[in-house]
Amino acid sequence: MRLRRVHSAFIAAVLTCSMAVTPVFAEPTQEELEGQKAEAQNELSSLQTQLDTLISKANDLEVQLINKGQEISQAEDDLAAAEEKKEQQYQAMKLRIKYMYEAGSGTATMEKVMNSGNISDMLTQAEYSQKVHEYDRNQLQEYANTVTEIENLQDKLESEMANLQDLEVQYEAQQAELSQTISSKQSEISNLDEMIQEAARKAEEERKAAEEAARKAEEERQQAQQQQQQQQTNTGTTTNTGGTTVSTPSTGGGTGGSTGGGSSSAAEPDYSVSTGNAIVDRAYSWVGRAEYVWGGCSPGAFDCSGFVSYCLTGAYSRLGTTYTFLGWPQVSNPQPGDVCVNAEHCGIYIGGGQMIHAATFGVGVIVGPVQSGMIYVRY
Repeated sequence: MRLRRVHSAFIAAVLTCSMAVTPVFAEPTQEELEGQKAEAQNELSSLQTQLDTLISKANDLEVQLINKGQEISQAEDDLAAAEEKKEQQYQAMKLRIKYMYEAGSGTATMEKVMNSGNISDMLTQAEYSQKVHEYDRNQLQEYANTVTEIENLQDKLESEMANLQDLEVQYEAQQAELSQTISSKQSEISNLDEMIQEAARKAEEERKAAEEAARKAEEERQQAQQQQQQQQTNTGTTTNTGGTTVSTPSTGGGTGGSTGGGSSSAAEPDYSVSTGNAIVDRAYSWVGRAEYVWGGCSPGAFDCSGFVSYCLTGAYSRLGTTYTFLGWPQVSNPQPGDVCVNAEHCGIYIGGGQMIHAATFGVGVIVGPVQSGMIYVRY
């Protein structure tokens, strides 16, 4: 019997110790929740600043690529002009050499000098022959200079093309980094919004619970007072309550902040069928007839933002870059003539999930499906 009592006491002691070490976590207070919400909002602001910086950097790089493409187009025009000048000089030199050969210029000139009637005629004839030879040498030197000019232009063009390719690689790397960062930051922002909403929900529950507790306490106080008054009435005895005053606790007056997610979206911009049809018609007019050229916004030569600019306005002038279009009013009911755009590309929506766009080098302006991740904006 004694051993059984000791065994029971030991088990009771073990159970008591296990209960004593079990941790109990208190619910966060209202102040703690508000602090978490403030931290989440600060982090959200910091993330947005990082996104704006990356977008600005990618936009600057796209502008540089457009300008470089326009410089190369001008260099190609200069090269074509130099080639034409070279050909003209070459044909003129051939005619001159042919004439000199057929006329026997060297022998005929010497005979004219020797057969001159007097010293004055001889000097005049010699001076004339010297000027003819100087002219021929100058023409030959000009031809050589033209050839050198063409070679220099070709070298410059090849150098600029190499620089453009390097810039394009940098641009693609920046775009990949930007897309990855945007995806990551959007996930973080979404998580922060959930945390803010959860904090506000818990704060609201606590406020309501406090109000409910205060209401019940007030009801209990009133019921107790009524019971006491009823007892005094039944016994006919006057009881002095002692002047005790019962105060009603404050309910706190609110949660101290909102989730920030209740703003209504702006109304979508108006759509004009005639305007949309005109934009689509301009887009169709260059399908299969225009090349992709960096910085291009001219007949038969476009990059993606240059092509969209032409379709929207009918003029060969640039409205901006893809990042310009990303800032335009977004629509949820895309119509033909709207702009499909993401951080890397843009085109003209023609309906049915299709768009017309200046695709890439060697492809040019084509009809194709709207790319994944694109949004729709209206000019």
